[in-house]
Amino acid sequence: MYCCFEHVEVAIDMYVDNKERAPEIIAIPVDKQTKLCEFCAKRAEYMVGNECF
Repeated sequence: MYCCFEHVEVAIDMYVDNKERAPEIIAIPVDKQTKLCEFCAKRAEYMVGNECF
């Protein structure tokens, strides 16, 4: 899940609810922030989840 700073906690909660385990959280470097937050239209600053790594 890609998310901005404001929604990182929501993404973590959703992941834990669905997978019943803690996700990996990776900060996206500023020069690589091309994705948008899945909850709003801001640039994604974090990747939350274990499957996408």
